[in-house]
Amino acid sequence: MRTFERRSFLKASFSSIAGGALLTDLSRKPLMAQANETANALEQEGDSEAYWDLVKAQFTFVQGLYYFNNASLGPSPELVADATENFRRTLDGFPSKYMWGGWNTDKEHTREKAAQAVGANAEEIALIHNTTEGMNVVAASMDLKPGDEVILADHEHTSGTIPWKYWQETKGIKLVRPTLPLIPESPGEIVDVYRRAITPRTRVISMCHMVNTNGMILPVREVVDLAAPRNILVAVDGAQTAGMFPFDLHEMGCDYYAASSHKWLFSPKGVGVFYVKEESQEHLRPLIVANGYEDESVRRFENYNTRNLPELLGLGVAIDFHNLLGAERKGKRIYDLKHYFRGKISDNPAFNIKTPAHDELSCGITTVEVVGHRVIQVERTLAEQYNINVRPMSGFGLNGLRISLSVFNTKEDVDYLVEALEEIASG
Repeated sequence: MRTFERRSFLKASFSSIAGGALLTDLSRKPLMAQANETANALEQEGDSEAYWDLVKAQFTFVQGLYYFNNASLGPSPELVADATENFRRTLDGFPSKYMWGGWNTDKEHTREKAAQAVGANAEEIALIHNTTEGMNVVAASMDLKPGDEVILADHEHTSGTIPWKYWQETKGIKLVRPTLPLIPESPGEIVDVYRRAITPRTRVISMCHMVNTNGMILPVREVVDLAAPRNILVAVDGAQTAGMFPFDLHEMGCDYYAASSHKWLFSPKGVGVFYVKEESQEHLRPLIVANGYEDESVRRFENYNTRNLPELLGLGVAIDFHNLLGAERKGKRIYDLKHYFRGKISDNPAFNIKTPAHDELSCGITTVEVVGHRVIQVERTLAEQYNINVRPMSGFGLNGLRISLSVFNTKEDVDYLVEALEEIASG
């Protein structure tokens, strides 16, 4: 997008933050000034280290903290946090007005932004709480018969497996748990696992877009190509990918996609995006019903009556910030950080990388073992002596630190992490 086009786009987008009845008069001007200041600073083209230093400055961490744990929970930039707080104060200033209809148009604008961010139509997007909720909607809705099968590979997150155990396994549904290769050489190896697991009784494949254990990207499109001719529905846990790199859900072809927007989209906590392909909506029922339950649109999956609307609207601002950086530029930067980090440790025998190297198979998450050291102790040492936050991964024989990289990490931060790991490895 050319500079003047980006400026016009951002002006229109950020104007929606402060427009209409979204905010009170007292909060509108300072927030709009902050949005304009942020846009002016970040709308420049290029991806120099100076630019990414500026991006990092939009986030406020505890002093001295090196945060490499975005895969667990992402931060919100100051603009998103401040906007959400302004929404909260606006709501408290006239609670019944804004909870019961005053923000209806603004909610729909947020839905439209979310749809554009993931390559979907607005009428296919429900604004829910998190990935877990979306996976529960799918698992609870399926009208399956005893002996029917649901495929859940071994690296699925517990929030992707427990809903199927709770809602379906107790009814005699068979949960098929094939084993994924830990470090495949090509996406085809993964596709073969699903091909072998499919039987005439398979009704649903529930899978991650990116597994949380070692950051392996699963080839959803290729699995959909296996499933669709057999009338098998495909539900995707997208907790780790929304906002990390660009993708298009219509091109991906899955029936359902649940994502927590509080990771790489940097939204407020407790809000998520649930994609339900238009022709697959008929299979689902809402988990919660309230007045208006007769609504047959995708909104029936978010009809909670009272809900935390400031966080929902904060998602819209987070997507504005995402668009400000640009999905392509974000993805390119995160891949660049991945390559930089791996390049610094790949030839060191003290480290064992347990994430596939190919860009088709990994992006912002790399799991690495410090050879000869228990991961729990390494994680504790990083926290206590270096103020570095990472996630230890013990399952699947990983004994590895899950390093999740995001746009607020700089190459200087990565250098500090590597130096810390080298000191621990040699100690």
